[in-house]
Amino acid sequence: MRKYNVAILGATGAVGSRLIDQLAKSTIPVNHLELLASKKSAGKPLQFKGHTIKVQEATPDSFNNIDLVLSSPSSDVARKLLPEAVKRGATCVDNSSAFRYDTNVPLVVPECNADALKLHHGIVANPNCSTTQMMAALEPVRKAFGLKSIIVSTYQAASGAGGAALKEFFRQAQEYLDHKPMEHNILPVGSQPKHYPLAFNLIPQIDRFFSNGYSREEWKMIHETKKIMLGDMNAPQIKVNATCVRVPVPIAHGETVYFKVADKSATADKIKELEKNAPGVTLLDDPAHQVYPMPHYAEGHRDTFVGRIRPDLEHDDIFDMWVVADNLLKGAAWNTVENGEELVKRGLVRVPKDYYVKPGVNHQA
Repeated sequence: MRKYNVAILGATGAVGSRLIDQLAKSTIPVNHLELLASKKSAGKPLQFKGHTIKVQEATPDSFNNIDLVLSSPSSDVARKLLPEAVKRGATCVDNSSAFRYDTNVPLVVPECNADALKLHHGIVANPNCSTTQMMAALEPVRKAFGLKSIIVSTYQAASGAGGAALKEFFRQAQEYLDHKPMEHNILPVGSQPKHYPLAFNLIPQIDRFFSNGYSREEWKMIHETKKIMLGDMNAPQIKVNATCVRVPVPIAHGETVYFKVADKSATADKIKELEKNAPGVTLLDDPAHQVYPMPHYAEGHRDTFVGRIRPDLEHDDIFDMWVVADNLLKGAAWNTVENGEELVKRGLVRVPKDYYVKPGVNHQA
Protein backbone atom coordinates (compact mmCIF):
# COMPACT_ATOMS: atom_id res chain seq x y z
CA MET A 1 0.00 0.00 0.00
CA ARG A 2 1.29 3.41 -0.94
CA LYS A 3 1.86 5.79 1.95
CA TYR A 4 1.68 9.57 1.66
CA ASN A 5 3.73 12.48 2.90
CA VAL A 6 1.17 14.81 4.47
CA ALA A 7 1.38 18.42 5.65
CA ILE A 8 -1.12 20.20 7.88
CA LEU A 9 -1.06 23.94 7.28
CA GLY A 10 -2.41 25.97 10.20
CA ALA A 11 -1.67 23.13 12.61
CA THR A 12 -1.83 25.18 15.81
CA GLY A 13 -5.33 26.66 15.31
CA ALA A 14 -8.64 25.34 16.62
CA VAL A 15 -9.32 23.53 13.34
CA GLY A 16 -5.67 22.54 12.94
CA SER A 17 -5.63 20.60 16.20
CA ARG A 18 -8.73 18.76 15.04
CA LEU A 19 -7.15 18.08 11.65
CA ILE A 20 -4.32 16.29 13.44
CA ASP A 21 -6.80 14.22 15.46
CA GLN A 22 -9.01 13.38 12.47
CA LEU A 23 -6.01 12.46 10.31
CA ALA A 24 -4.87 10.06 13.04
CA LYS A 25 -8.30 8.39 12.93
CA SER A 26 -8.60 8.38 9.15
CA THR A 27 -7.88 5.77 6.50
CA ILE A 28 -5.14 7.92 4.91
CA PRO A 29 -1.86 5.95 5.12
CA VAL A 30 0.68 8.48 6.39
CA ASN A 31 4.38 7.98 5.70
CA HIS A 32 5.54 11.34 7.04
CA LEU A 33 3.71 14.28 8.61
CA GLU A 34 4.75 17.94 8.60
CA LEU A 35 2.96 20.35 10.94
CA LEU A 36 3.13 23.91 9.61
CA ALA A 37 2.13 27.25 11.09
CA SER A 38 3.40 30.82 11.47
CA LYS A 39 6.92 31.67 12.57
CA LYS A 40 5.77 32.41 16.13
CA SER A 41 4.49 28.84 16.50
CA ALA A 42 7.64 27.19 15.14
CA GLY A 43 9.11 24.66 17.53
CA LYS A 44 5.88 23.98 19.39
CA PRO A 45 5.57 20.23 20.10
CA LEU A 46 2.35 18.50 19.05
CA GLN A 47 1.26 14.87 19.22
CA PHE A 48 0.31 12.56 16.36
CA LYS A 49 -0.36 8.88 17.05
CA GLY A 50 1.78 8.98 20.17
CA HIS A 51 4.71 10.71 18.48
CA THR A 52 5.90 14.25 19.16
CA ILE A 53 6.24 16.41 16.07
CA LYS A 54 7.59 19.95 16.24
CA VAL A 55 5.75 22.64 14.32
CA GLN A 56 7.71 24.17 11.44
CA GLU A 57 7.35 27.64 9.97
CA ALA A 58 5.33 27.42 6.77
CA THR A 59 7.28 28.50 3.68
CA PRO A 60 7.01 27.49 0.01
CA ASP A 61 9.82 24.97 0.46
CA SER A 62 7.92 23.32 3.33
CA PHE A 63 5.96 21.47 0.63
CA ASN A 64 8.92 19.82 -1.09
CA ASN A 65 8.16 16.09 -1.33
CA ILE A 66 4.68 16.55 0.16
CA ASP A 67 1.85 14.60 -1.47
CA LEU A 68 -1.21 15.89 0.38
CA VAL A 69 -1.82 19.18 2.20
CA LEU A 70 -4.69 19.55 4.67
CA SER A 71 -5.05 23.29 5.09
CA SER A 72 -6.83 25.61 7.52
CA PRO A 73 -4.91 28.90 7.72
CA SER A 74 -6.18 32.41 7.00
CA SER A 75 -7.35 33.05 3.45
CA ASP A 76 -4.34 35.29 2.80
CA VAL A 77 -1.90 32.56 3.84
CA ALA A 78 -3.77 29.98 1.77
CA ARG A 79 -3.63 32.19 -1.33
CA LYS A 80 0.09 32.71 -0.84
CA LEU A 81 1.22 29.19 0.00
CA LEU A 82 -1.11 26.65 -1.58
CA PRO A 83 -0.22 27.49 -5.21
CA GLU A 84 3.41 27.01 -4.15
CA ALA A 85 2.53 23.61 -2.73
CA VAL A 86 0.82 22.61 -5.97
CA LYS A 87 3.81 23.75 -8.02
CA ARG A 88 5.87 21.31 -5.97
CA GLY A 89 3.49 18.47 -6.79
CA ALA A 90 1.12 18.43 -3.80
CA THR A 91 -2.65 18.12 -3.77
CA CYS A 92 -4.31 20.50 -1.31
CA VAL A 93 -7.63 20.46 0.53
CA ASP A 94 -8.27 23.94 1.88
CA ASN A 95 -10.71 24.93 4.61
CA SER A 96 -10.31 28.70 4.16
CA SER A 97 -12.50 30.79 1.88
CA ALA A 98 -9.59 31.61 -0.45
CA PHE A 99 -10.53 29.33 -3.35
CA ARG A 100 -14.21 28.43 -2.78
CA TYR A 101 -15.57 30.68 -5.49
CA ASP A 102 -12.86 30.05 -8.07
CA THR A 103 -14.40 28.45 -11.15
CA ASN A 104 -11.41 26.10 -11.50
CA VAL A 105 -11.55 24.81 -7.91
CA PRO A 106 -14.10 22.14 -6.91
CA LEU A 107 -16.07 22.85 -3.75
CA VAL A 108 -16.74 19.47 -2.18
CA VAL A 109 -18.80 17.80 0.52
CA PRO A 110 -17.93 14.12 -0.08
CA GLU A 111 -21.44 12.87 0.73
CA CYS A 112 -22.80 15.15 -1.99
CA ASN A 113 -20.40 15.70 -4.88
CA ALA A 114 -17.27 13.59 -4.43
CA ASP A 115 -17.11 13.10 -8.21
CA ALA A 116 -16.14 16.77 -8.50
CA LEU A 117 -12.76 15.87 -7.00
CA LYS A 118 -11.60 14.56 -10.38
CA LEU A 119 -11.84 18.14 -11.70
CA HIS A 120 -9.23 19.51 -9.33
CA HIS A 121 -6.10 21.27 -10.55
CA GLY A 122 -4.21 20.76 -7.32
CA ILE A 123 -6.63 22.49 -4.94
CA VAL A 124 -9.95 21.31 -3.50
CA ALA A 125 -12.01 23.73 -1.38
CA ASN A 126 -14.10 23.04 1.70
CA PRO A 127 -17.40 24.92 1.92
CA ASN A 128 -18.39 27.21 4.73
CA CYS A 129 -19.26 25.18 7.85
CA SER A 130 -22.93 26.15 7.80
CA THR A 131 -23.25 25.15 4.15
CA THR A 132 -21.51 21.81 4.67
CA GLN A 133 -23.99 20.37 7.15
CA MET A 134 -26.99 21.57 5.14
CA MET A 135 -25.61 19.87 2.02
CA ALA A 136 -25.12 16.57 3.84
CA ALA A 137 -28.75 16.71 4.98
CA LEU A 138 -30.35 17.89 1.73
CA GLU A 139 -28.44 15.98 -0.93
CA PRO A 140 -30.40 12.72 -0.34
CA VAL A 141 -33.62 14.70 -0.81
CA ARG A 142 -32.35 16.38 -3.98
CA LYS A 143 -31.35 13.05 -5.50
CA ALA A 144 -34.69 11.40 -4.69
CA PHE A 145 -37.20 14.20 -5.21
CA GLY A 146 -35.38 17.21 -6.66
CA LEU A 147 -35.22 20.62 -4.99
CA LYS A 148 -36.82 23.83 -6.17
CA SER A 149 -36.05 26.15 -3.28
CA ILE A 150 -34.35 26.30 0.12
CA ILE A 151 -34.85 28.78 2.94
CA VAL A 152 -32.41 28.34 5.82
CA SER A 153 -32.04 30.12 9.15
CA THR A 154 -28.86 29.36 11.04
CA TYR A 155 -28.06 29.35 14.75
CA GLN A 156 -24.27 29.50 14.64
CA ALA A 157 -21.95 28.80 17.55
CA ALA A 158 -19.38 31.21 18.96
CA SER A 159 -16.49 28.99 17.87
CA GLY A 160 -17.40 29.69 14.25
CA ALA A 161 -15.96 33.18 14.78
CA GLY A 162 -12.62 31.81 16.03
CA GLY A 163 -10.90 30.96 19.27
CA ALA A 164 -10.75 34.54 20.55
CA ALA A 165 -14.50 34.97 20.08
CA LEU A 166 -15.15 31.73 21.96
CA LYS A 167 -12.97 32.88 24.88
CA GLU A 168 -14.73 36.24 24.94
CA PHE A 169 -18.11 34.48 25.01
CA PHE A 170 -17.12 32.35 28.02
CA ARG A 171 -15.76 35.40 29.82
CA GLN A 172 -18.96 37.35 29.12
CA ALA A 173 -21.09 34.54 30.54
CA GLN A 174 -19.17 34.69 33.82
CA GLU A 175 -19.30 38.48 33.87
CA TYR A 176 -23.07 38.35 33.41
CA LEU A 177 -23.49 35.84 36.24
CA ASP A 178 -21.27 38.02 38.45
CA HIS A 179 -23.43 41.06 37.63
CA LYS A 180 -20.51 42.78 35.95
CA PRO A 181 -20.51 44.68 32.64
CA MET A 182 -19.80 42.33 29.75
CA GLU A 183 -16.71 43.32 27.80
CA HIS A 184 -17.25 42.93 24.04
CA ASN A 185 -14.58 43.65 21.43
CA ILE A 186 -14.98 41.01 18.71
CA LEU A 187 -18.50 40.15 17.57
CA PRO A 188 -20.14 40.44 15.18
CA VAL A 189 -17.10 41.60 13.14
CA GLY A 190 -13.86 42.59 14.81
CA SER A 191 -12.89 45.15 12.18
CA GLN A 192 -16.20 47.02 12.31
CA PRO A 193 -16.86 49.87 14.76
CA LYS A 194 -19.72 48.36 16.77
CA HIS A 195 -19.44 45.24 18.92
CA TYR A 196 -22.03 43.40 20.99
CA PRO A 197 -21.94 40.75 23.72
CA LEU A 198 -22.91 37.23 22.68
CA ALA A 199 -23.59 35.79 26.15
CA PHE A 200 -27.34 35.66 26.78
CA ASN A 201 -27.87 37.37 23.44
CA LEU A 202 -28.48 36.74 19.73
CA ILE A 203 -26.61 38.64 17.02
CA PRO A 204 -28.29 38.66 13.58
CA GLN A 205 -25.05 39.43 11.77
CA ILE A 206 -22.26 37.07 10.73
CA ASP A 207 -19.56 38.81 8.68
CA ARG A 208 -20.08 42.20 7.04
CA PHE A 209 -23.25 43.36 5.31
CA PHE A 210 -23.62 44.13 1.62
CA SER A 211 -25.69 47.03 0.30
CA ASN A 212 -28.61 44.66 -0.39
CA GLY A 213 -28.97 43.89 3.32
CA TYR A 214 -27.52 40.36 3.21
CA SER A 215 -24.42 39.41 5.17
CA ARG A 216 -21.44 37.76 3.55
CA GLU A 217 -22.21 34.56 5.49
CA GLU A 218 -25.65 34.50 3.93
CA TRP A 219 -24.13 35.16 0.50
CA LYS A 220 -21.79 32.20 1.04
CA MET A 221 -24.61 29.81 1.87
CA ILE A 222 -26.62 30.85 -1.17
CA HIS A 223 -23.84 30.55 -3.72
CA GLU A 224 -22.00 27.57 -2.21
CA THR A 225 -25.21 25.55 -2.20
CA LYS A 226 -25.65 26.16 -5.92
CA LYS A 227 -22.01 25.35 -6.72
CA ILE A 228 -22.06 22.08 -4.77
CA MET A 229 -25.43 20.84 -5.97
CA LEU A 230 -25.43 22.20 -9.52
CA GLY A 231 -21.79 22.95 -10.33
CA ASP A 232 -22.46 26.67 -10.82
CA MET A 233 -22.60 29.18 -7.98
CA ASN A 234 -25.13 31.28 -9.90
CA ALA A 235 -27.32 28.42 -11.14
CA PRO A 236 -31.01 29.43 -11.21
CA GLN A 237 -32.54 25.96 -10.88
CA ILE A 238 -32.59 26.01 -7.06
CA LYS A 239 -33.60 29.21 -5.29
CA VAL A 240 -31.77 29.71 -1.99
CA ASN A 241 -32.30 32.24 0.80
CA ALA A 242 -30.43 32.43 4.12
CA THR A 243 -30.56 34.28 7.42
CA CYS A 244 -27.52 33.71 9.65
CA VAL A 245 -27.51 34.39 13.38
CA ARG A 246 -24.75 34.02 15.98
CA VAL A 247 -26.07 32.34 19.15
CA PRO A 248 -24.62 31.79 22.66
CA VAL A 249 -23.55 28.19 22.06
CA PRO A 250 -19.85 27.18 22.21
CA ILE A 251 -19.66 24.52 19.47
CA ALA A 252 -22.07 23.10 16.85
CA HIS A 253 -24.36 25.00 14.52
CA GLY A 254 -28.11 24.49 14.28
CA GLU A 255 -30.22 25.22 11.20
CA THR A 256 -33.90 25.29 10.36
CA VAL A 257 -34.22 24.28 6.70
CA TYR A 258 -37.45 24.90 4.79
CA PHE A 259 -37.33 23.32 1.34
CA LYS A 260 -39.58 22.78 -1.66
CA VAL A 261 -39.26 19.54 -3.64
CA ALA A 262 -39.93 19.02 -7.35
CA ASP A 263 -41.59 15.60 -6.97
CA LYS A 264 -44.85 15.81 -5.04
CA SER A 265 -44.73 12.12 -4.17
CA ALA A 266 -42.35 13.08 -1.36
CA THR A 267 -43.61 12.58 2.19
CA ALA A 268 -42.07 13.24 5.58
CA ASP A 269 -41.78 9.50 6.20
CA LYS A 270 -39.98 8.96 2.89
CA ILE A 271 -37.57 11.80 3.69
CA LYS A 272 -36.91 10.32 7.14
CA GLU A 273 -36.04 7.01 5.50
CA LEU A 274 -33.64 8.77 3.15
CA GLU A 275 -31.92 10.51 6.05
CA LYS A 276 -31.77 7.28 8.05
CA ASN A 277 -29.74 5.67 5.27
CA ALA A 278 -27.73 8.71 4.15
CA PRO A 279 -23.92 8.59 4.50
CA GLY A 280 -22.59 10.84 7.23
CA VAL A 281 -26.06 11.54 8.62
CA THR A 282 -27.67 10.43 11.89
CA LEU A 283 -31.45 10.69 12.08
CA LEU A 284 -32.79 11.76 15.50
CA ASP A 285 -36.49 12.26 14.93
CA ASP A 286 -38.95 11.08 17.55
CA PRO A 287 -40.88 14.12 18.82
CA ALA A 288 -43.23 11.97 20.90
CA HIS A 289 -40.25 11.05 23.07
CA GLN A 290 -38.49 14.44 22.72
CA VAL A 291 -35.72 13.04 20.53
CA TYR A 292 -34.13 15.61 18.21
CA PRO A 293 -30.64 16.97 17.46
CA MET A 294 -29.00 19.49 19.80
CA PRO A 295 -25.59 21.18 19.72
CA HIS A 296 -24.59 19.87 23.16
CA TYR A 297 -24.83 16.27 21.92
CA ALA A 298 -23.45 16.88 18.42
CA GLU A 299 -20.17 18.29 19.70
CA GLY A 300 -17.28 15.93 19.04
CA HIS A 301 -19.09 13.86 16.41
CA ARG A 302 -18.38 13.64 12.68
CA ASP A 303 -21.95 13.11 11.56
CA THR A 304 -24.61 15.64 10.64
CA PHE A 305 -27.68 15.17 12.84
CA VAL A 306 -31.15 15.62 11.33
CA GLY A 307 -34.57 15.68 12.96
CA ARG A 308 -37.99 17.35 13.23
CA ILE A 309 -38.76 16.45 9.62
CA ARG A 310 -42.34 17.48 8.93
CA PRO A 311 -44.55 18.68 6.09
CA ASP A 312 -45.61 22.27 5.66
CA LEU A 313 -49.29 22.36 6.66
CA GLU A 314 -50.18 24.72 3.81
CA HIS A 315 -48.24 23.17 0.91
CA ASP A 316 -47.90 19.53 -0.12
CA ASP A 317 -44.46 20.00 -1.69
CA ILE A 318 -42.70 21.85 1.15
CA PHE A 319 -41.02 20.37 4.23
CA ASP A 320 -39.07 21.48 7.30
CA MET A 321 -36.09 19.88 8.98
CA TRP A 322 -33.71 20.73 11.83
CA VAL A 323 -29.99 20.14 11.19
CA VAL A 324 -27.13 20.21 13.73
CA ALA A 325 -23.42 19.47 13.32
CA ASP A 326 -20.12 20.19 15.03
CA ASN A 327 -18.84 23.17 13.04
CA LEU A 328 -15.22 22.41 13.87
CA LEU A 329 -15.49 18.76 12.76
CA LYS A 330 -18.00 18.15 9.97
CA GLY A 331 -17.98 21.86 9.23
CA ALA A 332 -14.20 22.02 8.94
CA ALA A 333 -11.61 19.43 10.05
CA TRP A 334 -13.48 16.22 9.29
CA ASN A 335 -14.75 17.40 5.90
CA THR A 336 -11.15 18.33 5.02
CA VAL A 337 -9.78 14.92 6.01
CA GLU A 338 -12.75 13.15 4.43
CA ASN A 339 -11.95 14.88 1.15
CA GLY A 340 -8.37 13.68 1.59
CA GLU A 341 -9.61 10.11 2.07
CA GLU A 342 -11.63 10.36 -1.14
CA LEU A 343 -8.65 11.72 -3.06
CA VAL A 344 -6.56 8.78 -1.86
CA LYS A 345 -9.27 6.23 -2.60
CA ARG A 346 -9.77 7.59 -6.12
CA GLY A 347 -6.07 7.85 -6.92
CA LEU A 348 -6.25 11.64 -7.28
CA VAL A 349 -3.42 12.64 -4.95
CA ARG A 350 -0.27 14.26 -6.28
CA VAL A 351 -0.51 16.06 -9.59
CA PRO A 352 2.29 16.74 -12.06
CA LYS A 353 4.18 19.94 -11.30
CA ASP A 354 2.84 21.64 -14.44
CA TYR A 355 -0.76 20.59 -13.77
CA TYR A 356 -1.81 23.60 -11.70
CA VAL A 357 -3.83 25.97 -13.82
CA LYS A 358 -3.96 29.62 -12.81
CA PRO A 359 -7.17 30.33 -10.93
CA GLY A 360 -10.23 30.96 -13.02
CA VAL A 361 -12.79 33.64 -12.38
CA ASN A 362 -13.15 34.23 -8.65
CA HIS A 363 -16.64 35.40 -7.81
CA GLN A 364 -15.94 35.96 -4.13
CA ALA A 365 -17.80 39.01 -2.91
